[in-house]
Amino acid sequence: MNRTPPLARFAMTIALWTFVFFLAFPLVWLVLTSFKPSAEIMQRGAQLLPDTWTLENYRQALFGERILQTAFNTFRVAVASSLLTLAIATPAAYVLARRPGGVNKPVVGWILISQTFPMILIIVPLFMILSRLGLGNTHLGLVLVYTVWSLPFVLWMLRGYVRNVPVEIEHSAAIDGANHFQIITRVLIPLILPGLVATGLYGFINAWNEFFFALVLVKSPELQTIQVNLARFRGVEGLARWGPLAAGSVLATIPTLILFGFLQKGLVSGLLSGGVKQ
Repeated sequence: MNRTPPLARFAMTIALWTFVFFLAFPLVWLVLTSFKPSAEIMQRGAQLLPDTWTLENYRQALFGERILQTAFNTFRVAVASSLLTLAIATPAAYVLARRPGGVNKPVVGWILISQTFPMILIIVPLFMILSRLGLGNTHLGLVLVYTVWSLPFVLWMLRGYVRNVPVEIEHSAAIDGANHFQIITRVLIPLILPGLVATGLYGFINAWNEFFFALVLVKSPELQTIQVNLARFRGVEGLARWGPLAAGSVLATIPTLILFGFLQKGLVSGLLSGGVKQ
């Protein structure tokens, strides 16, 4: 049995903690900045820890900038789009994994090619289509856009998860009298549940952090998402209100951290199961 030399383990530990610090420092800086008065934030050479701790930035973000309302809007759109994406992608992934044929290669090609399209290329056609359908400036239109945008990647990932399930399990269920719908809902979905968690979380985070589509497609202030609302913390001529912006950004990060905390086990097992060929 090969054992890693102590020096190599020490080097890997140092590299890991350096990477963790590199990832965590912006969040730590953001949280500490959110508790600083505006005058202290604008000082040159300001230190990391606040000299004076204040909750004024959070008061302005919560009660003066509609953070809670826009966060609820974003949460509703993100949940709806991720669930709709999974509802469409799961049976489609089953067909692609279990029914290889002439349509399989074009669909896989579409999945790969669609990821190369920049948002700016499709925003004008999307805006016109949604306006003609009466879905412009609505959360339903935004949900449909996010679903279409996330669907290729989610479909590609779920296809891998389905292929990892032994087909003999489905054959046994069919012998017992299960139809295709029952096979998917009662046999396949419980087996690929970690994959559904991972891809559903991807769809949620993708919708929660999206800015460009929400900025162009939703105009009413009461319908705006939290990312668009945070962008309005920048005043005229780019003079940002850094304190409320930092507080609002911290508040916008909390839901995703909570979601990751609850779904961490399913996310890790889902990512691993999608990367291992059984």
